[in-house]
Amino acid sequence: MPPKYQLQPKTVAVPSRQKLSDIDTARTAQRTGKPTLKTIADMTGLAVTTVSRALGNAPQISEATRKRVHEVASEIGYLPDRAAQRLKTGRTNVISVLLDPHEEILGFGTSVIHGLARALKATPYHLIVTPNFVEDSSVEAVNYIIRNGMADGLVLSRTEPFDPRVRLLLERDFPFVTHGRTEFTTPHAYVDFDNFAFAHEAVRRLISKGRRKVAIIPPPKRLTFCQHMLHGFMTAVREAGIAFEVPEAIDLDCPADQIRDHVRRRGAGGDAPDGLVCPGEVSALATITGMSDRGMTLGVEYDIVAKQTSHLLTQIQPKVETIYEDLTAAGEAMGTLLLRRVAGDDTADLHILQAPQLGFPAL
Repeated sequence: MPPKYQLQPKTVAVPSRQKLSDIDTARTAQRTGKPTLKTIADMTGLAVTTVSRALGNAPQISEATRKRVHEVASEIGYLPDRAAQRLKTGRTNVISVLLDPHEEILGFGTSVIHGLARALKATPYHLIVTPNFVEDSSVEAVNYIIRNGMADGLVLSRTEPFDPRVRLLLERDFPFVTHGRTEFTTPHAYVDFDNFAFAHEAVRRLISKGRRKVAIIPPPKRLTFCQHMLHGFMTAVREAGIAFEVPEAIDLDCPADQIRDHVRRRGAGGDAPDGLVCPGEVSALATITGMSDRGMTLGVEYDIVAKQTSHLLTQIQPKVETIYEDLTAAGEAMGTLLLRRVAGDDTADLHILQAPQLGFPAL
């Protein structure tokens, strides 16, 4: 009598030796947490030198091989040994950002760093941020980075006409890019915002609203963009032949309460300005508060045109006229120019002047 049930043979897929080797190698890499070039070589069946060249995107290695090696490296979490790379190439694969913290421009550091990160995303470079306070020696901070070989390139912000940091970097022939211009005759890489055009347009807008006396909260005199902004402001008021005021008691870097108190006191006079140019959002909000303390209404007794770098101002005070500066785009442009400078491009070609944008991009 035949059995009621008959077992059918089951086919089992047996991994190839190469596949087993790949699995074992990957498990070992995950267990030790330190996959190496040999790990990738064992998994792909390629020579270590071929893997190294493929990771470096060497043109003599086929695109298919480069893609395969990069995929395996990503899967196992391979990271190059930066110390070994530095010994071999003399490079750190580090870009250092020297930031001068200031509260006036909202999100300045995060926006610029976001843009820089975009530019460096597909490169072997890492970004390191070094805060630099005004009371400290900015020259010494730059010299420390150069002397200790801490980076392949440097990003600076808030430049002065004859910035000592720029002078040192030019003398050492060290790759760098600045957010802002200088007055050195030797060219250097920079990305700058057209502050002349900003101030000129801001005054024109205030005049179009019927304002007859305009004032500006100036940047600190030591900074190059103060000259550009005041030039644009003075050109516009002279073209229109209207009264103007440039306060000496405050500037863009003053605390918000100091700006507010100055505006409140100045608003008490009979010849107080009825149009104000604010080169930042904090100064604009402080100005509005000071004028409100005097019982004056925005858009009625006075108007403001402000430089905007975030969505905050228009959300809180939609009646404020704004002109937009894209700091993220500036950061990305600086990263791109610095990579070109590190690669040896002529600095005479590494200049970008950003035009003001009327209005603010939608969320």
